[in-house]
Amino acid sequence: MALLARILAGFGLAFVIGFERELRGSPAGDRTFALVGGAAAAVAATVSNSSPQALAGVITGIGFIGAGVVVQYRDAFIRGITTASAIFATAGIGIVVGTGHLGLGAATTFAVLVVLELRNIPLLHRLDARHYQDSFRDDDDPPRPFRPR
Repeated sequence: MALLARILAGFGLAFVIGFERELRGSPAGDRTFALVGGAAAAVAATVSNSSPQALAGVITGIGFIGAGVVVQYRDAFIRGITTASAIFATAGIGIVVGTGHLGLGAATTFAVLVVLELRNIPLLHRLDARHYQDSFRDDDDPPRPFRPR
């Protein structure tokens, strides 16, 4: 029964992250995230003690899913990096929960949600780098001329 609880917790925590991504119009949503988190939890719950290499296989497989989420548009603009990163984090949460650390998995899920929603949380939105972007030049821009004050 404990294994089933871990796997269900993996599905549930991952679903919450996927729900947020779905609300934001991401290419991967609640079902994708739930499947990733639940499957990672299932693998971790059943093989972590006998074959830790299986967990490395989970991480490798997640890389392929993440690559499929990243899309490059004609104007060289890339979308989906945040969702791919969230999928990787969700797999990690599934592994953590699958190995029996439910509290750590819940805390990590909360932290991931805060990072994903940072721009929309009052007061915390000041931690978003885009808030200060106009004050700095891009790395590719030529240096600004020095003007002493």
